This record gives sequence, C-alpha cells and structure tokens, in this order.
Amino acid sequence: MKSHLTNDIKYFDYNATHPPYTEILKSCLEEYLQNYYNPSGITRYSLQNQGKIEQTRKYLAKITHGIEKQFVFSSTGTEANHLLIQSLRVKYPNLRSVIVSPFEHSSMYSALEMFGFQAEIIQPNPSGTINLNHLEFLLKQEPRPVICLYAGNETGVIQPAEEIQTLTKQHGQLFYSDLMQAFCKIEVPFSLFDGYSFSGHKIGAGMGAAVTYLPESNPHFRLFGGGNQENEHRAGTENTFAISTLQKVTEIQLEGLHNKINRLQNFQSKLESELESYGCEIIAKNERRLPNTSFFILPIHTVDFFLLGLEEKGIIVSTGSSCKSRAREASKSLLYMGYAEEQALRAIRISTGSFTTLEDIEILITQIKELIQKFQ
Repeated sequence: MKSHLTNDIKYFDYNATHPPYTEILKSCLEEYLQNYYNPSGITRYSLQNQGKIEQTRKYLAKITHGIEKQFVFSSTGTEANHLLIQSLRVKYPNLRSVIVSPFEHSSMYSALEMFGFQAEIIQPNPSGTINLNHLEFLLKQEPRPVICLYAGNETGVIQPAEEIQTLTKQHGQLFYSDLMQAFCKIEVPFSLFDGYSFSGHKIGAGMGAAVTYLPESNPHFRLFGGGNQENEHRAGTENTFAISTLQKVTEIQLEGLHNKINRLQNFQSKLESELESYGCEIIAKNERRLPNTSFFILPIHTVDFFLLGLEEKGIIVSTGSSCKSRAREASKSLLYMGYAEEQALRAIRISTGSFTTLEDIEILITQIKELIQKFQ
C-alpha cells in the first residue's frame, strides 16, 4: 500500500506518529458517513455499529489470546495508560507504591502520580535494559506490581519481558507494560503481561482509538461514569470509525510484519554504519532493539541548527519522546543510563516504518553528512 506522503517530505518520526494508511482511513470514513448511528442506541442500525466494535474486540482477543471483556477502547495512548493505572488502584485500593522502569512515557508517571502511587525506579543497565538483579531485590524487599514498557520509544531497546514476568510471578505480582512502540513492529509476547496498552496512531490507523487490556473485568472499575459503554469501564460514545480503522490497519501490519522487520533492519544497519563513520555514537547499539529505531549522539553541539537544516530539506526527525521534543529537555532515559546532560542534549532519534524507502534513507544519510561537516 502506497504512502500519501509527498516527495517534498522525508519522514523519520514514526515513533511519534505513523503516517496514516490513507486508503483504509478513507474507506472507514465512507462507511462511517453512511452508518453514523450512535452504537449505544436501541435501533438495529445502532446495534450494527455496536457489533462492529465487538468484532474488533473479538479480533484483538484472537491475536493476543486475551479475554474479550478485558479490552477497553479509549481515545489516546495517554488515556489508555491512565486507564491501566486506574485499574491497578481499583484492584489495590491501599497499595502505596509500585516498581517502575526508568524508561516509561511521561503519561505513565503522570498516571501513577494521579492515582496516588509512588514510583520506585528500577536501576537500569548502561545499555538501556533494566537491571534484573535490582528488580529482584526490590521484589524481595517489598513485593509489588511491576510496570515496564516492552520497547523504549527513544532507544528502541526491548526489555527482557520473559525474565521480568518470571520474577513477578515468583512473588505473586502483576506485570503491566506499555506496548505503544512494540505493537505491530515486532512479535509481542502478550501472554507475559497481565495488563497492557497500545494505540492506533502508532501503527498508521490515525488518531482516535487506543486500547487497554485489563488484568480482570472488574465491574467496579470505570474511568468515568455517565454511560455503560465499554462494559461500563469507560462512559462515552465509542469512536466506531477509529476502532474499525485500528482493526484493518492491524491486519495489514501483522500480515507483512516479517518482511517489514527485515527491510527496516537493513535500513537501520546501513544508516548506523554511516552515522558512526561521521562520528556519531549509536546508543544501545549491541542491545536487542526495535528494527525501526536509531537513537544517536551527534558529534556537534549546534543541534537546533542541525534540525533546522534537515527541516529546510524537508526531512523530519526527532530529539526523542514526542511529548518532550519541543521542550528540548535532556532525555531522561539517557540520564538514567549514565550519559551526561550535555550528551543527552545532542541526541537525535530516527524512526522508520511502513512507507520508508531506500531512497529516503540515502537522502537522509547524505543530508546528515553535509550538516555534520558544515557545523564541525
């Protein structure tokens, strides 16, 4: 399926938002324009729309081997993470703290704070994985639920989920994970996680639909009241258009997953080899990482001018998490990994995806080389 991106834009910020699958969004929108009925209504037209939502819920249960009623649709990844943490508060009303990785999206830490949890941070390894020995120490010291994303949105490092799951089960604890960057990018071992979240805009399904998988279908849990939608977990009229799009794009992404992984790994190897020859440092180079993500430190200090230079050429990259990139703050992930703030402020993230071509990569390499030479 072709990208709608013009030749004027070379897009390398897929970890922030994947460009939409235009044909799918158009077909789902056309369907919505003809069948716009409120899925919570009592007519057969409304019931048909509710049936489409339940079909997507059933599909997600099938591909993840989960339980249908434990999937809740919401609007954004941030909301999905808040919903996940609220479910933890409902399950453990007196729980004081949880064990958390230092690499979470800011929305996860915000959700923990909002629902009254103290976050005890797991010490990381310099390579970007959590320190399993420290996790084991924390669990022995005080058994508590563990929250650790599966793949870092900045570094792309994939965490040792199987080992984490083994430790949590030894201590009878839940293991929650943010799968925003992993879903439809790599094979995800869903069965290892008791609860998780992911979002349609990270895979090309557009904005408006995110997913939370709850550890149990608790009738006393609701994000907010006012209606009985989403098995009474989240009141509000469901976004049938976005939910349908989420399923159709997921089907396409999973069907071509292995080919995409191989193609993006080749791009990653080519890009990083060139970057190193220009004096860039590839972060977590020897760790298992997402095939689409390269996080590196520039050998120059004029990062803002570097970014402007790329943008003038129609090239879009990032300095890290999309929720923080405008602020130009030092990456907290890198600071936890032992990098100095000055180094972290020189970090650039390149993330590719379904519509990235070899020509795009070659143009990017050429422009990076020219700008580094210009500012050195």
